[in-house]
Amino acid sequence: MDRDALLGLESLNQLALTPEEQDEMLAFFAAREADWESLAQVDTANVERMVHVRPMVNVLREDVPSQPFSREDLLAQAPESMDGYWQVPRVLQ
Repeated sequence: MDRDALLGLESLNQLALTPEEQDEMLAFFAAREADWESLAQVDTANVERMVHVRPMVNVLREDVPSQPFSREDLLAQAPESMDGYWQVPRVLQ
């Protein structure tokens, strides 16, 4: 990354870096670029691609529709019911 690109990023992100901070950021990006270049030299032709570092196992249950409670059981737990519906106190006047 050069200074012009850094100034563009500075403007885009609404930052105001001092010249010392700009030099520090340029050194940081240069070090990251060197890291990428060293990684690019590694031969990965025989390495299988992976999506996750560890094998993923779905621990969730199957999504099967079911009716765990009957309407009568639920209405029996209601403080009051009327015409097959829960009856609750009025909240708004």
